[in-house]
Amino acid sequence: MEEASVDSEQDVTGQGSGRFQEIESDDQNSEKIESDELFVQNGRQIEANGLDDQNCVTDDGQKEFVAPAVGMEFESYDDAYNYYNCYAREVGFRVRVKNSWFKRNSREKYGAVLCCSSQGFKRIKDVNRLRKETRTGCPAMMRMRMVDSKRWRVLEVTLEHNHSLGTKTYKSIKKTGAGNKKKLDSNCNAEVQTIKLYRALVIDAGANRNANFSARRCQTSSDFHDKLNLRKGDTQAMYNYFCRMQLTNPNFFYLMDLNDEGQLRNVFWIDARSRAAYAYFVDVIYIDNSYLSNKYEIPLVAFVGTNHHGQSMLLGCGLLAGETKASYVWVFKAWLTSSLGRFPQTIITERCKVLETAINEVFPRSLHRFALSHIMRKVPEKLGGLRNYDVIRKALFKTIYEGLKPFDFEAAWRVMIQRFGVGDHEWLCSLYNDRAKWAPVYLKDTFFAGMATARLNETLAAFFDKYVHKQTPLKEFLDKYELALQKKFKEEALADMESRSSNPELKTRCSFELQLSKVYTREIFKRFQLEVEEMYSCFSTTQLHVDGQVVIFLVKERVLEEGNRREIWDYEVLYNRTAAEVRCICSCFNFYGYLCRHALCVLNFNGVEEIPSKYILPRWKKDYKRLCAPDVESSSTESTEQVQWYSQLYRSALQVVEEGVISLDHYKVALNAFEESLSRVHHIEEKPNKNLL
Repeated sequence: MEEASVDSEQDVTGQGSGRFQEIESDDQNSEKIESDELFVQNGRQIEANGLDDQNCVTDDGQKEFVAPAVGMEFESYDDAYNYYNCYAREVGFRVRVKNSWFKRNSREKYGAVLCCSSQGFKRIKDVNRLRKETRTGCPAMMRMRMVDSKRWRVLEVTLEHNHSLGTKTYKSIKKTGAGNKKKLDSNCNAEVQTIKLYRALVIDAGANRNANFSARRCQTSSDFHDKLNLRKGDTQAMYNYFCRMQLTNPNFFYLMDLNDEGQLRNVFWIDARSRAAYAYFVDVIYIDNSYLSNKYEIPLVAFVGTNHHGQSMLLGCGLLAGETKASYVWVFKAWLTSSLGRFPQTIITERCKVLETAINEVFPRSLHRFALSHIMRKVPEKLGGLRNYDVIRKALFKTIYEGLKPFDFEAAWRVMIQRFGVGDHEWLCSLYNDRAKWAPVYLKDTFFAGMATARLNETLAAFFDKYVHKQTPLKEFLDKYELALQKKFKEEALADMESRSSNPELKTRCSFELQLSKVYTREIFKRFQLEVEEMYSCFSTTQLHVDGQVVIFLVKERVLEEGNRREIWDYEVLYNRTAAEVRCICSCFNFYGYLCRHALCVLNFNGVEEIPSKYILPRWKKDYKRLCAPDVESSSTESTEQVQWYSQLYRSALQVVEEGVISLDHYKVALNAFEESLSRVHHIEEKPNKNLL
């Protein structure tokens, strides 16, 4: 056997030298090892910052491996080799290890080149052998190297061959140590498991090493559906889209999950701007699975939040094989990985037991609440067949929306059940049992940031409502996805500019209105301004009871009811002057994030001229994203200062980019600012003993 050639190279750390070892197998050696080739793929869960579906399924049921690409990352050298081996078997060629690089001291492998067995030509001394020449100088290869994260990254790929390919039954050529050789199963479909394959993160590599999401911990259970129900070419289209986004959108993140047969099962992705937005608006999210539950062409799950203008914003997307606990657990953990493990304060979903179970498992510290608007949409379906449906519906709505205390709700519910004889109605019974998660009277201690839908006719609209219909195919959705996000980002940038450059018109002489006109974004101020105006519908503020420092006030309000008639409602407001606390029984502050007219009346009654700072949420401020530096890495015990600096600089630069594309003038100013900043950074003199990013 030809002795491997060895060269040495200087270690850049100065603490020793590394060793270069080139191993090139000839046909004889290849033939000898071929029968003992090891084909083991570790783990059933694919985990990537993005990988692609490795296996596409064609019309004839055959699996087709996605070709290797620059930027792919693997957990180990064996995973990388096994992947290239699988790809080679499907295409129809054999794999050979052309080069390997080892460190001198530890003998740890840190680089390799895998190539087609037809690569190169025989040496002169081997020409006279009787065996037929099989090498053609084929250029097909994959060069990879171990990076700082200890993963193996693909650095160079050549896919073209200069010879005819086989019939997808080749075995690969790989040298294995004594005692570690296993027979290769001739059937590629037998006991095939998934390789753990990664795509590199450009910006969050350091943080992702600490992510609390691993393939083994996410091992799926038998209740997973087999695979995504996609059309022909959808998987390749998704792969191409993810690769393109990885190159043009450096903080783009995605994960894919394969089943035991190597078929695509679940997918998650989030773009860079959505990841940056999540760092600011992590408090409340809405998990929209309406596309999945309503059997759309694309089984989409969307993570939706609300920004400082009250606009909906996308915080991630997933495609699921089915509405199972395992599918939901997988996509939730994938989403947590992209957010560096930061938990939301409140999660809103439709009323679904499977979702509830998955959320309790993955988000144990978050408050899970059901979207009231989703429940109300089911009323015609669930109660439409009842006698006196219209009257029952009206009584149900009155019970839900007009009760201010749990006692009021309970009493009204009992009256409704007894009056219409629906005590044994299955849906109403189950609804009542879950009342603590959806009825407004029970949710007054839950913060919703305006996503509560606690008032009649309020709804949580689907993020892609105007872009996706039931028959929209995946390829079309990927294009519309980009359009939807671009529109949302532009709306936010325009709202930012408008909030900073214009002064809203004041409609009263109330000091509260003037105070918050300088603080809130334009849209949030309009909502608060309505509360200020409606203070004049509150005609009486009286003291009811004193309990130490706490004083209970009664505020009477004329409320417009159906048919333009007005009713007088009583609202209790607790006020503590010493602690500067005020709380109304309507809980407007927790539901919507600003004080209600009743609380404002009590403050005004007590001579308070400015709203206490604790009731002016930073998330509604017009300069929130400029002044706030979210501690995204706080959940990571191993995060470094450099990672935190990188993240904050990225978010700050992204704000300039978003507003810099509004117009040509904005673009010129933003570009000049970047160039000036870069020049100033380059001229900073490095000081000794001080680390600079």
